[in-house]
Amino acid sequence: MGGEGARSGSDRSDTGANLAPTRDYLEVHPRRSFGLGLVLSAMLQKYRERSLLALALLTAQAFLFNAVFFSYGLVLTNFHGVPEHTTGLYLVPLAASNFLGPILLAPLFDNVGRRKMITGTYAVAGVLLLATRDPIQSRRIYGVDADDSLDADFLFCLGRGEFSLSHTSEIFPLEARALAIAIFYALGTAIGGASGPLLFGYLIGSGAVAAVAGGYAVAAILMLTAASAELRFGIDAERRSLESIAEPLSAT
Repeated sequence: MGGEGARSGSDRSDTGANLAPTRDYLEVHPRRSFGLGLVLSAMLQKYRERSLLALALLTAQAFLFNAVFFSYGLVLTNFHGVPEHTTGLYLVPLAASNFLGPILLAPLFDNVGRRKMITGTYAVAGVLLLATRDPIQSRRIYGVDADDSLDADFLFCLGRGEFSLSHTSEIFPLEARALAIAIFYALGTAIGGASGPLLFGYLIGSGAVAAVAGGYAVAAILMLTAASAELRFGIDAERRSLESIAEPLSAT
């Protein structure tokens, strides 16, 4: 009783009101340490589908950033006649999208839902990449067509990218969350972040605009595949306790 009274007093002092009584409880058995084998075993067995989901999300994101956006200036100068000293001007709208994406989209991940928003933003980004192929291949005025499409793509990409990282941690048990981000971010960057620049470097070096457009199609397919994975395996984590999403490894 003394403990309950102390808790109620703390509730009132911190929030100005009593919190609702707890209904669920979780029994845990503290351990001195968790071996890497135990954590990896849980990620690859019980949470195997979530592991594949996290890998798909972060690989697609890394490919998009490192291949499509980081080669943006080269596409402008090599295929659209934009002088090298002015390519920075085309990056200003992308920087604005970088800033606005998380601000505009972040509240929706809690209000609309994680699964819906991550699926939607990845899918929209993939569709916009497909729409970008036409202006690139037909060599239309880049600043009017493809640039607008990439700006919108970047807007959705940034809002989605930040939450795919945090979502990766919250869908795993308490003891594996930090390691999950480290592993899947490293793997996603190694796969998508390394292969993307190599592919686009080769495509741009070929001098064939159709080949570069094909590279955009590859990026779009990765984004749409990740969207499908989130729709199928994603977790509705909004407004839920982390322990209800993934029970700690130390729980009974």
